[in-house]
Amino acid sequence: MTDSNGVIELHAGRAEVGVVPDIGGSIAYYRWKDASHGRARDWLRPTTGMELPKNADELACFPLVPFSNRIRDGSFEFRGRQIRLPLNQWPQPHSEHGHGWQSRWRVVGRSAHGVLLELEHRAADTWPFSYRAVQEIMLTEDELRVTLSAENRDRETMPVGLGLHPYFPRTPHCRLSATVDAMWETDDEVMPTRLTQADPRLASGLPVAEVALDNVFPGWRRTATIDWPDNGTRLALSADTPLDFLVVYSPPAQDYFCVEPVSHCTDAFNLAAHGRGDTGMLTLAPGAIVGATVRFRPTVASQ
Repeated sequence: MTDSNGVIELHAGRAEVGVVPDIGGSIAYYRWKDASHGRARDWLRPTTGMELPKNADELACFPLVPFSNRIRDGSFEFRGRQIRLPLNQWPQPHSEHGHGWQSRWRVVGRSAHGVLLELEHRAADTWPFSYRAVQEIMLTEDELRVTLSAENRDRETMPVGLGLHPYFPRTPHCRLSATVDAMWETDDEVMPTRLTQADPRLASGLPVAEVALDNVFPGWRRTATIDWPDNGTRLALSADTPLDFLVVYSPPAQDYFCVEPVSHCTDAFNLAAHGRGDTGMLTLAPGAIVGATVRFRPTVASQ
């Protein structure tokens, strides 16, 4: 069901998306082709080179399931049960981003404009609950839409989180705008320490290239805008509840940054176990489903 290089190519007018089911159900690129100029505008960090990388975090976007960001020491307690997970991002001492991004997804439906992917997980050391995740990636000429859901197929209630991890091109003057309530400060291991006020520039246009961030912003209003004044382009990012948290990752001296709609803060399961009620941690009863859609809508100034 994939093309010869392992990429499923979707087309809708000027828009193109490449999906890589075998590498974490990831997106390799999202671009507009400009027929008049013979060039492409990349809205996500594009995958370059003839060969695909081996890891989803080297691609343009990957799904986060059954949790996002980090779980301290790969361990947490849930309903009296101590759960230990493998440390899956060496040399980091924590479990990170769940395991959907390190799994092969199965293609269960495909058209010229969309693809439906499925991940069936049986309880194992990577996650001790059985669940099914579904990812629908749909493309129109003007919008990319990704819907991610998780269904509890276990006999027990399970904790869960989900979201997307897109990478965007970082230019010298690009800006990110979003309304949030606060920011989680972090320690040297990027684990949350305390809530503080977010940079006020985020509300009107944070200069991404001038800041180094790897933080979670609770109280996100589920809309954000990325402006690239260098080339007169803009992208509107929006999401459904329960993706009420925003992760912004802007590493120094890199040509990309990440703006991640997610359902909970970093280490939410441990924070909730210690009595916090504002972590965004979700629980799913057997048979229950949670899902959300993220939309990417680009524009060009000349339009």
